Amino acid sequence: MASSHQRDRNGLTYRDAGVDIDAGEELVQRIAPLARATRRPGAEADLGGFGGLFDLKAAGFRDPILVASTDGVGTKLKIAIETGLFAGIGQDLVAMCVNDIVVQGAQPLFFLDYYASGKLNVADAAGVIRGIARACSESGCALIGGETAEMPGLYNAGDFDLAGFAVGAVERGFILPNLPAMTPGDVLIGVASSGLHSNGFSLVRRAVNDQGLAYDTAAPFAQDLSLGEALLTPTRLYVKSALAAIHARGIKGLAHITGGGITENLPRVLPKGLNAEVDLSTWNAQPVFGWLSSKGGIEQSEMLRTFNCGIGLIAVVSEKHAGHAIDAFQENGERAVRIGNLVAGSVEPKVQYTGALKL
Repeated sequence: MASSHQRDRNGLTYRDAGVDIDAGEELVQRIAPLARATRRPGAEADLGGFGGLFDLKAAGFRDPILVASTDGVGTKLKIAIETGLFAGIGQDLVAMCVNDIVVQGAQPLFFLDYYASGKLNVADAAGVIRGIARACSESGCALIGGETAEMPGLYNAGDFDLAGFAVGAVERGFILPNLPAMTPGDVLIGVASSGLHSNGFSLVRRAVNDQGLAYDTAAPFAQDLSLGEALLTPTRLYVKSALAAIHARGIKGLAHITGGGITENLPRVLPKGLNAEVDLSTWNAQPVFGWLSSKGGIEQSEMLRTFNCGIGLIAVVSEKHAGHAIDAFQENGERAVRIGNLVAGSVEPKVQYTGALKL
């Protein structure tokens, strides 16, 4: 007769090791309708296969170039976990990927997510993925699959991590930036951000800790919001407005202003021999940036190379098409303004600032 100890060992299950297969299946059942709601031409968006499928021909492409992007939401996720506010994190994840795709002139086609935790909380995970699906729908992007990993021992209790993967397509010959077309005098159009988006949060969290603030206290820079709610304002989705501006013609380049700010990101879409001259006085940064600068003791130069400082997207456009581009952005719900021009410069492109941030 086997001992009780032996019987326990023979009856060991994956759940005993900390992985709940049933919870994973419950999550799949909850999110399947969300994925189906993101259907678009080329994708049925049903979950459950080993891989997601997409039909480029059915999406109307003739000679496409694929554009891929992957990203996460960084340590902004720590604030969401500490506050239990997950509604906007899914949009952050999608935006960080699809905004990188649209600035290359491409239309985002499909998205996959990776959700990893020590112990799966079905309700929290479903809330995050609900936000992912909503952002995919708004971006015309199908949620065609993903992965939920439960890894006890790797993550602390309550912690989880996110990664997103997006693929888009652009017809050959329409890829941005169009570097040969750029000339001195081309206009820089700044499109407003919603706030911090998903960059610089290690510095944000340091500033919060240094001031001894709690995330459930009133935000000192946002009326009627807690500090956590204000800091978790989701990243703007620029896909529809950017595509509208591209279709309005005259767009030569688009820069998504993420980590590294305007200082590091704008030169990525400029040719050698041209610099960007940006007038910092042409827009009003959201109050969160003034609060960070004053209370965190962060100099303007550091603000500009860490945060978007109120501008989440910059378009390079010919002078004669600048008004049409601004109209296209604003007709699609964005605030857009001329913030500078291209000027002759040294070999490697860089940003030259004039004026001062309105913080």
